[in-house]
Amino acid sequence: MTSPGSILGTRVLRTEDPLFLTRGAVYTDDVVDESLTGAVWVTFVRSHVAHARIVSIDCTAASQSPGFVAAFTGADLGLPDRAPMWPTVPLGMSRPILARDTVRFVGEAVVAVVTTELYQGEDAAELVEVEYEPLPAVVDPRVAAAGGVLLFPDAGTNIACTFEPPSRDEHLFDDCEVVVTREIVNQRIAPAPMETRAAAAVWGADGRLTSWIPNQGAQGAKADFATMLDVPPELIRVVTPDVGGAFGAKFGADAEHAAVAFVARALGRPARWTENRYDNLLAMTHGRAQVQTVTIGGSRQGRVSAYRLEILQDCGAYPAIGSLLPSLTRLMAPGTYDIAKVESAARSVVTTTTPVGAYRGAGRPEATAAIERAMDLFAAEIGMDPAEVRRLNLLAPFDNPHQNGQGALYDSGDYGAALELALEAADYRALRIEQLRRRDQHDIRQLGIGLACYVEITGAGLEAGAPHENAQVEVHADGTATILTGTSPHGQGHGTAWAMLASDELGIAIDKITVMHGDTDLIPEGGGTGGSRSLQQGGAAVRQASQELVELAMDRASEILEVDRADLELDRARASIMVRGAPEAVVSLADLAGKKRLFIRSVFSAAGPTFPFGAHVAVVEVDVETGKADLLRLIAVDDAGVILNPLLADGQRHGGIAQGVAQTLYEEMVYDDDGNPLTATFADYPFPSAAEMPMFELVTMETPTSYNSLGAKGIGEAGTIGATPAVQNAVIDAVAHLGVRHVDMPTTSRRIWRAISDAAADGAIS
Repeated sequence: MTSPGSILGTRVLRTEDPLFLTRGAVYTDDVVDESLTGAVWVTFVRSHVAHARIVSIDCTAASQSPGFVAAFTGADLGLPDRAPMWPTVPLGMSRPILARDTVRFVGEAVVAVVTTELYQGEDAAELVEVEYEPLPAVVDPRVAAAGGVLLFPDAGTNIACTFEPPSRDEHLFDDCEVVVTREIVNQRIAPAPMETRAAAAVWGADGRLTSWIPNQGAQGAKADFATMLDVPPELIRVVTPDVGGAFGAKFGADAEHAAVAFVARALGRPARWTENRYDNLLAMTHGRAQVQTVTIGGSRQGRVSAYRLEILQDCGAYPAIGSLLPSLTRLMAPGTYDIAKVESAARSVVTTTTPVGAYRGAGRPEATAAIERAMDLFAAEIGMDPAEVRRLNLLAPFDNPHQNGQGALYDSGDYGAALELALEAADYRALRIEQLRRRDQHDIRQLGIGLACYVEITGAGLEAGAPHENAQVEVHADGTATILTGTSPHGQGHGTAWAMLASDELGIAIDKITVMHGDTDLIPEGGGTGGSRSLQQGGAAVRQASQELVELAMDRASEILEVDRADLELDRARASIMVRGAPEAVVSLADLAGKKRLFIRSVFSAAGPTFPFGAHVAVVEVDVETGKADLLRLIAVDDAGVILNPLLADGQRHGGIAQGVAQTLYEEMVYDDDGNPLTATFADYPFPSAAEMPMFELVTMETPTSYNSLGAKGIGEAGTIGATPAVQNAVIDAVAHLGVRHVDMPTTSRRIWRAISDAAADGAIS
């Protein structure tokens, strides 16, 4: 509960922004530290073939180039291979820090070239001669699953892992009047953060590594360094500077980060690396990359009674976290719907493409995309409005946890209310009338209306035990305060939000509170930021620590003021402890801190992950002569529980929606049959700017959770999860009267035009 006059729930401007707008951010490439004086620069020679044996590496010519210092191959490193993160994945699919005997995707690092200046590195790298013996490339996960070409012969399979029910129900759809099946491609996309990957590393005289890297959790990155370098964790310090976007792809430390640290140790001098955009699109983990088969069945009256989701996950060349994403897709398979029988199964396979990792939503957007397309396919088959089909099948409102049948325990939800709010805000009936008018007049620009209802899991960690996070709050003698947090902001606004929480409890002004993160010496433990966990766990920890600090201050004030502790209260206006009814008998928190250090470190443990939900309505126009689709409106109801700061929450929603729209309309990483990436520059890999986006129409809805004192759920990924299927459904709806039933993403002009042409050729126009 918030107190009267509380700052919580108000639109507080971001305290981080004045510095960003004046001085600018300090990214890893900008870090200036005395210990980095005289640093050398690392440039990676990357494979230009997707699959091949390395026959030889010759660095002779490179060694004669200006500024050349050294070159290191995988054999030179002598570091252990990085084992798959999931124990059921074959060890034979482990990844070397630098490719040794075989390259497995275009962009894999083969040689680390070291020069005195950054600009010299690219010239030297071009002179390194690597002879390859080509091997067959496999870019299609369906081909990989067939096993005709084994990419890891020692593993004996291309299947990294499977997620399956104990048995397949062959009678799942026996009682259904209508059954629809469709293969859906949830395409591979690139995170494309504003800041590419980078590193700066130096080893101290004590044999201790300090590494600056952009990441989403310094503590997890430290553990990765320890494993890759085979160094005890206590000999590693990771520092996180400002981070220019991450979206899941900067969790932990990558092989290149370890290679830079190795170079620094081998040469006895600091080393740095900054990735260019081309290398970033080639080598940073990609996202999504699922081939889904949905089968949905039910009655002609619109009631869905059975649903099956089969997932083929493309892991890329090495099974990273992407191999585990289908487990989250399966977990959320039924979405917001009350379906009696749900079955899901998944296989993750390796291909000769860039490894797949987490990307905003990480497995949950894929689940929503599947069930929401399935709902529209079912509605089209029975000739019912898709909104009505959803109304008939949404779960009833609930306050007590609901088991979804796939292992998820939803905490609270009112999915029907979210849908009705979205439909009302969109004026759904008027949109359908306008759509009918355009169809009757054979308008060239047809209107499409797409719906999506979603629920997602947030705040679920990979670690054992209850989701948790730590925070330390300290008040200083000058009246300021410092917060140490285990979360790791990279645009979310934790500096503002955590200061709001502490200010509300302590009475100290926000501008007197400093939030610190991302230094493993200062904050040894922390779960980082990802999975929309930060506010509900990190923020709750800050609030809990602040409350406990007040209790500690009360105990000390009781002794100083010589009164019973029960007679004391916090005077927030003065950031002081006072005797109730005697405001002149007071001692400030600052005075208490001056007498003895005043701080509390607290660990908050949540009852479980939370499940935010919502409903989106997208309105598009499609030119039926060219296939061009334009997004006109997007109405979003995103219920993330109680909102701490609407300004920050809306920012997360805007960013998420934009990325969701981008996947539907624009983005795709494409490879040719030989494994060559065809979209490795921003000239070929399009994503929208603000100019291509309409003003999003955000509708407020708050359903609290009981799992933390804030009542908050996650908001960071919600927009992405709802927007993608809503826009896809809208595009297909615009041309449904022409016989089109499905268009895979991205719904480009070419794909839409081809779908219209194919439907006409099949005589499917209604």
